Amino acid sequence: MSKKLREPVNQNELSNHARFHLTAKIQTGEVLELLPPGSFAKLENQPNDLPPFQVIDCKGGRCRVRQQAWGRYVHWEVEHNRLKSA
Repeated sequence: MSKKLREPVNQNELSNHARFHLTAKIQTGEVLELLPPGSFAKLENQPNDLPPFQVIDCKGGRCRVRQQAWGRYVHWEVEHNRLKSA
């Protein structure tokens, strides 16, 4: 048996319902290169004298990367599509 949907009666009841969050549309035609944690990658237009970045992790189209000289707790978040495997 299915439940019948109905309108919320008051504001408190409305706040108890799950909410949908809209996000930006992701371009689906672009294939991203696999960058596993621990691998090294270069930015587009990265100068030759700058060493590659080490990939910490990638989630939701963004990657956290770091330079080995920066120390263990300093990282930078960059769009996945700006990175290429080194």
